[in-house]
Amino acid sequence: MAIYHFTWDLEHFSYVAQGLTGQGGWRIFARCIASSFLFLVGFSLVLAHGREIRWRKFLVRLAQISAGAIAVTAVTLYVTPNSFVFFGILQHIALASLLGLAFLRLPAVLTALCGIAVVAAPSVINSPIFESRWLAWIGWFSDKMPLSNDLVPIFPFFGAVLIGIAAGQIAVNRGFIDAMRGWNTKLARLKPLEIAGRHALVIYLLHQPLLFGLVALAATIAPPNRDAIFNSDCTKACRASQDAAFCELYCACADKQLKAENLFDRLMENDASPADMTRIRQVIAACSFDAGDAGAKKN
Repeated sequence: MAIYHFTWDLEHFSYVAQGLTGQGGWRIFARCIASSFLFLVGFSLVLAHGREIRWRKFLVRLAQISAGAIAVTAVTLYVTPNSFVFFGILQHIALASLLGLAFLRLPAVLTALCGIAVVAAPSVINSPIFESRWLAWIGWFSDKMPLSNDLVPIFPFFGAVLIGIAAGQIAVNRGFIDAMRGWNTKLARLKPLEIAGRHALVIYLLHQPLLFGLVALAATIAPPNRDAIFNSDCTKACRASQDAAFCELYCACADKQLKAENLFDRLMENDASPADMTRIRQVIAACSFDAGDAGAKKN
């Protein structure tokens, strides 16, 4: 988690290629992190409340998570208003903790099947109504989800919680948990990990502001060369289909026009609003036409 967030911070301040954390292996890495968190939410729900729901403890924990979720939304709304977190991992954990209670008494097989269905749902459902932030939290049911630094919708991610509940039920019913308690003395050297696990929420809330602040400080001391990064990324993408002369004109035009309209920094920080992105696409299209026209005149 810290590795991913640190890389995201580097991307935000343009120390690494734009879009790095949202594609390829990094994208898979992020989803694996979120899924593992939510699997443990389900598993822990069984351990803590499988036999009887301890409402006082449950509500205190729910209040702590909800407060953390509100804090994350408030901070990101201030720092990155166009891509703030409206339903991230903490919001999901809070809601999933409530929804998960309904599955604690169901057979593990049925819960696991429900989990698989939740994971599979986005592959068969697609509707433009889920493009709005008001509904996007429900599921990845659209190809045009709203921009957010952390979006963890119910479908498919609640499936990880349900599978965690099923795994927890199986582990308890078959005596795996009791057997694992005998390992405690052998794992004494890992006590720091136990402490970290007990304070996971605090670590989650503090590590990203700390990392973000450190990278921001580095950016004031040794700022990245955004012009060079933009030109490199633009040229690489352009050369996939055009020649060097065209790409030189095209990227120079895009750089100049985006800066003139105060869109350059927002694009490089991944904080462009939908309206900004519409205008950016218009600028890119115009520059592509101009570069082609200029090339034709030379010939």
